[in-house]
Amino acid sequence: MSFIKIDGCSLTLEDFIAVTRGKAMVSLTEESVGAINKARELVDYFVDNKKVVYGITTGFGKFSDVSISKDETKDLQRNLIISHACGVGEPFAEDIARGIVLLRANALAKGHSGARLSTIQTLLDMLNKNVVPMIPEKGSLGASGDLAPLSHMVLVMLGEGEAWYEGVAMTGKEAMDKAGIPTIELTSKEGLALINGTQVMTSTGAHVLYDGLKLAKLADITAALTVEALNGITDAYDPRLQAVRPHQGQIDTASNMLQILEGSGLTTRQGEIRVQDAYTLRCIPQIHGASKDALNFIENKVAIEMNAVTDNPVLFPEQGDAISGGNFHGQPMALPFDFLAIALAELANVSERRIERLVNPQLSGLHAFLTEKGGLNSGFMIMQYAAAALVSENKVLAHPASVDSIPSSANQEDHVSMGTIAARKARDINFNVMNVIAIELLAACQALEFGDTSKMAPATRAAYDIVRSVVPKLEEDRVMYHDINKVFELVKSHVLVDKVESTIGQLK
Repeated sequence: MSFIKIDGCSLTLEDFIAVTRGKAMVSLTEESVGAINKARELVDYFVDNKKVVYGITTGFGKFSDVSISKDETKDLQRNLIISHACGVGEPFAEDIARGIVLLRANALAKGHSGARLSTIQTLLDMLNKNVVPMIPEKGSLGASGDLAPLSHMVLVMLGEGEAWYEGVAMTGKEAMDKAGIPTIELTSKEGLALINGTQVMTSTGAHVLYDGLKLAKLADITAALTVEALNGITDAYDPRLQAVRPHQGQIDTASNMLQILEGSGLTTRQGEIRVQDAYTLRCIPQIHGASKDALNFIENKVAIEMNAVTDNPVLFPEQGDAISGGNFHGQPMALPFDFLAIALAELANVSERRIERLVNPQLSGLHAFLTEKGGLNSGFMIMQYAAAALVSENKVLAHPASVDSIPSSANQEDHVSMGTIAARKARDINFNVMNVIAIELLAACQALEFGDTSKMAPATRAAYDIVRSVVPKLEEDRVMYHDINKVFELVKSHVLVDKVESTIGQLK
């Protein structure tokens, strides 16, 4: 069992995934404990001295001018949670929900929010004892943070709502009792500190990003299989070409293609069969590379947000200040997650066109739809249909969520980000992209059967062997969705990338 220490400053994407999917244990650093306690002392000072501070001694949103007495602070915080838990739809997957809990704890650990140490420890206990709040996917505007979904997280801390315990759905109270975690009673500032943040959109988008970074490498591996199947020309990947247009993603993709195809007896040089290939083969560095550059940009933004204070007001204990601002606004993540959706969708767009090139005898010179008994058998005909449907759906989903805004809270919150919608759309696109890549893998491996597989490069052969370990060559028509599902699981598990990298070294 691995252990991750959080302090609000140093959480990495790899550590994040280790907790959300690998179920690593989480604890606070000593420095973080000190910062948390100092911030809490400032909140207590404000309450004891009747200082007017938003969300501590006042109401919320449009009610920010309403004063709240010390005796009412506990009711204020509880009422905030139960009234704001208005999410609808199916719950987020458990890994995303665990990520939400982790990111909120990490934000509070920075010591600028004022939650008690015991309250933050409750979040960590939920992670470490596998109590996962059931958080509805829909209902966040992504402006005053992810108010509605985060309220569902807090309900479980209060012994309300619903949760999974060890993977079994039950009430929040049952889950906390079974795990031996005491439920809590919120006090001043805590309700606001727990729900005023961008952790729902960030957890969702961070998972998509992690998978997308792996998927970009797999797109190169899959494209290389297609290049071999079509006796593609490798001159287009010459490093000199990339050096005179030095976008890093383009350079890295061309390098990957040459590395993956090294030792192949199936690829060609320009002029041997053709002078040049179609764009979907020749422009792989430019197309895949642009998506990689986008992913690298998004990775930087996610790294910042995972360690950011997204509360309001933000406390500065050293100066004794509480400053009302807009750190909860999701716009800094909404735009990157819209970009993420577009970048991933493009990987599927070009993959589907390569699938068409493989199944179309006019373009490939191979058997129509990759079956030797065309007419009696349809072969990969409807595989291409499925890929075309998925990329067409992605084109709808890739419309930016962040271009929309709708005023809320009696126009106090008059611009919202829709960042959580952007992250959810990127997740749905990623699912479609993984399926399209799975179909290209199947088609490329089938096309290679019509040549000499002994001439494949070591890297492509490694990928081919893994695919063939779960799906045999198509000799005649069979139920095809089983094949897609089996290869989808390979794509999802990242085993293909891991195997190729263990064969030829790290890809970029």
